[in-house]
Amino acid sequence: MAEESSSSERNEEPTGRRLEKAREEGEAPRSVEVAATAVTLSAFAFMLYYGGTLVEKIRALFASGFIFNEKNIQDFSLLPYRFASEVGSAFIIIMPLLLVTALAAILGSGVTGGYLFRMESALPNFGKLDPMGGLKRMFGAHAVIELIKSVAKFSIAGLTLAWAIYHYLPSITQIALMNTELAVATSGHLIMKVALTVTFGLLLIAIIDMIYQKADFAKRMRMSKQEIRDEMKDTEGRPEVKAQIKRRQREMANSKMMDRVKDADVIITNPEHFSVALVYDPESDGAPMVIAKGANDIALRIRQIAEEEGIHIFAAAPLARALYFTTKINHSIPEDLYHAAAQVLAYVFSLNSFKPGMAKREKPKVTIPSSWLFDSDGQPLSAENAS
Repeated sequence: MAEESSSSERNEEPTGRRLEKAREEGEAPRSVEVAATAVTLSAFAFMLYYGGTLVEKIRALFASGFIFNEKNIQDFSLLPYRFASEVGSAFIIIMPLLLVTALAAILGSGVTGGYLFRMESALPNFGKLDPMGGLKRMFGAHAVIELIKSVAKFSIAGLTLAWAIYHYLPSITQIALMNTELAVATSGHLIMKVALTVTFGLLLIAIIDMIYQKADFAKRMRMSKQEIRDEMKDTEGRPEVKAQIKRRQREMANSKMMDRVKDADVIITNPEHFSVALVYDPESDGAPMVIAKGANDIALRIRQIAEEEGIHIFAAAPLARALYFTTKINHSIPEDLYHAAAQVLAYVFSLNSFKPGMAKREKPKVTIPSSWLFDSDGQPLSAENAS
């Protein structure tokens, strides 16, 4: 029982499939505080540096709205057009502010868990109308966290506001001595500064909330050992997944094998269907070793690499087939094939050490024991049928 209990505990890191499935279902760490703070911060920063120009344009538009010519007064049908024109002008004036806040909202919403779009999330969820579910949300752990955040936000905002007012108190007292236009401008500037200072205080809450949301999401995504085993069975049990895994394994193996072809001393070929790369160290006691082999397209690629690297290609169909069907990669060749391989290697080494004036060694006619003869399908052949 204790073993079952421990295996059901969710203390394992989530798999990639688990995280991918969660994103498909619209689950990701989300911090409302980060997005809200980003919008507020961008709005106040914009107003602090460009608010004067913005307010002046709105004031001018507002003033122009009370100026009517004789034609507007006599023809009331022009008023809707005039109203629409004024609204359009106002919208154009505040457009920069709207764009800045919209961009901040988009960036802020994706900081914590990236960007997701799921149409199902926009549809009504009648399950949330369940009274019991509502009570759980009201008195659950999530509600307690939200209450703590609200109290913290209120406290930080209050303390920051009190500090800001105390810091700017000399400037505030000077407003009463200014003319109306200067007093309004100074008041607006101070309000923006204070609001921006308070928003920076809320930024601390947003950072803490972002860290908490990521940790909470990671905790919710944790899996038990049994869940991981079940997922592996489900994933790896599908034929298309198995085929994909095998294909990738073959690609990786072929890639590594092709890299080793460059180290070969000789390539023994069929000459068209099979290619086997042999390497041999004359100073060692070991036998020649197969470091790469392939049929058809892979055989052709081995020959191409050999040509590029200047490695000798020796056509010996029976030996090529015997090595291909009986010897694994990175394994020594069978003892019964030593003599045939030695003939080939001795001939290749003599070509590599050939100098002008030396007698050129005659190409050997390689033969192998009849018990090692195979056809192109790997079926044993008799000596009479070998080609």
